[in-house]
Amino acid sequence: MQVAEEARGLLRAIRARLRNRDTALIAAGLTFYAGIAVVPALVLSLGLTSWVAGADEVRELATRLSEVLPDALGAPAAVQRLAEAGTGLSVVGALLTLLPISLYGEGLRRALLRFSPAHDRFTAWRGRALALPLLVLAPLLLYPLLLVAEVLAHLAETPGFGAAVGGFATGYYSVLFALTLPLVWIFRVVAASRLGWRAVVSGALFTAACLSGFLQGFVLFLALPLDLGAPFGGLTVVGGVIAIGFWLFLLQFVLIGGWLFTQALDERLDRGTPVQS
Repeated sequence: MQVAEEARGLLRAIRARLRNRDTALIAAGLTFYAGIAVVPALVLSLGLTSWVAGADEVRELATRLSEVLPDALGAPAAVQRLAEAGTGLSVVGALLTLLPISLYGEGLRRALLRFSPAHDRFTAWRGRALALPLLVLAPLLLYPLLLVAEVLAHLAETPGFGAAVGGFATGYYSVLFALTLPLVWIFRVVAASRLGWRAVVSGALFTAACLSGFLQGFVLFLALPLDLGAPFGGLTVVGGVIAIGFWLFLLQFVLIGGWLFTQALDERLDRGTPVQS
């Protein structure tokens, strides 16, 4: 009974923060920043990983990953091209990717600040500067994910319901653990509000679980036999871009929801103040 009451209290606190705020519009704005940063971030992450693990190793693991992905929207070819771009990245090229990547840090700080009473100065520059240290973690997080691709490829080649469930669980939990530490950094450092560690860690795990589920949903979406170009006069490329943008928007929406949950949890755990109804 007490758990149910706590859950209702968290929901009331989240609803109070959503009041008089156009969350969809804020998520759409954050999606714009994410759209600029996502490809440079992937290329640089693959490049940094190749400098640590070796270019040939990264390309081989990326090939195994591409074998697991559905063919829709050219996902396997896209992974191969990203791997080639990343493993061939020069030092100058790596430095040039920092500007578009840092813009997502600005977008995050701006978006999360809309749900906080905190006041901030130099929001853009602080968001950009505080997000860049996450790149140091890229090889530590991406390389294990690429190694998981070997397991996923093996399970994909194994017939049976158990292998299918094992593949889904492996992909889900590997992405969950990879996302948790960056989300802790975002909620604790990049965001202007300073929340308590207990709420931040719990909220980051919850948000990572939700984001991982939506990413798994995107992979399942790619496997559906849909004509994405049908609503756009048969232009499949346009339909594919819109589909990717829509899923990117959903991910930002989930991220904002996780932040609101973390704020409400911080209020309950660390500050002990009653939830506003």
